[in-house]
Amino acid sequence: MNTSMTPTKTVGTPDFVAIKAKQNAAWSSGDYARIGTTLQIVGETLAEAMDLAPSTQVLDVAAGNGNSTLAFARRWCDVTSTDYVPALLERGRDRAEAEGHSVTFRQADAEALPFPDGSFDAVVSTFGVMFTPDQKTAASELERVTRSGGKIGLANWTASGFIGLLFKTLGGHVAPPAGVNSPAQWGDTEWITDTFEGTNQISINKRSFAFRYRSPAHFVDVFRTWYGPVHKAFLALDSTGKAALEADILTLIDRMNTATDGSMCVPAEYAEIIIDKT
Repeated sequence: MNTSMTPTKTVGTPDFVAIKAKQNAAWSSGDYARIGTTLQIVGETLAEAMDLAPSTQVLDVAAGNGNSTLAFARRWCDVTSTDYVPALLERGRDRAEAEGHSVTFRQADAEALPFPDGSFDAVVSTFGVMFTPDQKTAASELERVTRSGGKIGLANWTASGFIGLLFKTLGGHVAPPAGVNSPAQWGDTEWITDTFEGTNQISINKRSFAFRYRSPAHFVDVFRTWYGPVHKAFLALDSTGKAALEADILTLIDRMNTATDGSMCVPAEYAEIIIDKT
C-alpha cells in the first residue's frame, strides 16, 4: 500500500506486480465495505454532476463495494462494476440485488481492463483508481475503454485534505513502497490536465465530504479495524509504534474537527473531475 499522499516523483523502477499484491492484501484486510457505505453521497453527487441519460453504458473502475455503481444504477444506467478484490465485488452485488438493480460484476485490474477500446459511454471511479501504483497506465486504460465523445468521472482525495493528511501521517510511521508516486496526484489539477490530454474539456471542482463519528477515538477504532491501509499500518507496528500512530491521528483530527460536543465532524476535501473525451 502507498501510505504517503504527498505528491512526489517516481524514483527508480518499482515492482508493480509485488506492490499490487500487497495492496490487494491491504484492501482485502479489515472490511472496507463498512467504511465505503458511509461515502455513498460522493457517488450520488458524481452521478448528478455527470448528468447521464438512462441506458448509458457505465463502467465503474476500482468500484469497491459499489457506491458509484449503485448511484448510476439508480439512474437506470447499464453499469458494469469492477474491482480486483473479489470480496468487495460480492458486497456490491449484495447491495445491488437488495435494491433490485441489474448490474454486471467482474473482477478486473484497473491497469489492464479486460474490455475492448471504446466499450463504454462513461467510465467512473470514486476513491478507487487513484490508489493504483502504475498511475499513467491506469489513466490510459480509463481513456482507452471510453468511447469517443464519452465521459470520465472521478472523485479523488487531495493531498491537503483530511484523507491526504491521514495517509501522510501513516507514511510517517510505515514507509510507503519505494518509487511509487502518491495517490494524491489524482487530486492535483495540473497532474490531471497533463495526464488526460486526449480530451475536449476537463472540469475539476473541489468538494468536501464530512467524516462524522461519535468521537475522534471512535473514528480511530473504526479505521484501524476495518480500513485496510490503516489496519495494516497498525499491524506493522509494535505497541509503542501503535500508540504513537494513534496519537498522531488524534492530533490531526483535533486540528480539523469542527464539532464542539465531543463528537467528530471533519471535512475532507476531494476533487470531483469530469473529463469529456474527444
